[in-house]
Amino acid sequence: MATAVAPHGAAHQSDHEVEHHVRMNRLGLWLFFFSDALVFAMLLTARFYMAGTSTPHEVSQLLGLGITSVLLLSSVTAFRGETALAHGNIAHGRTMLLFTMLLGLAFGIGVGMEWSIAEWSVSEAYGTAFFSMTGMHAMHVFSGVVILFFAWLKAGKGYYNSGGIHAYGVSAAVMYWHFVDIVWVFFYPALYLLK
Repeated sequence: MATAVAPHGAAHQSDHEVEHHVRMNRLGLWLFFFSDALVFAMLLTARFYMAGTSTPHEVSQLLGLGITSVLLLSSVTAFRGETALAHGNIAHGRTMLLFTMLLGLAFGIGVGMEWSIAEWSVSEAYGTAFFSMTGMHAMHVFSGVVILFFAWLKAGKGYYNSGGIHAYGVSAAVMYWHFVDIVWVFFYPALYLLK
């Protein structure tokens, strides 16, 4: 039976054991996506239930478009980082993951700016929806930055050098990042574009 080479003297596992472990992790990740998507769907539904389809004219369209663009660009850098690591280009992969993290932090700063200039309060229906949706999403972006940071560290230690199934950790981190980006694709029009 072939064994996988584990980095830095870690215990050896058979390919079968690694595949089983990754399969279980993949199932857990998809179950998490499903349950988290329901939470985000409830927030989106609550926005329309509480505030209808109206959006205050004070919403900063420019800032909303800016943070959306930053987040969508971060999906590109995350994909490029994952692809580079899968092809053994560790330096480029880590650079792209670093750019992704910085773009995620820029998104969070943009949300903070939006909160600071908001001309509505949490006691108003739209304000409750806006702060709940953007707050929950921003926390997911922040957790994504933390997850990507650990993937970035592991890539620097050679953890993904053998590629294939052994690189699932970075793939899972990037899938989470794409999930969070997809959620924003639904939140952005609901919060900024409806009139």
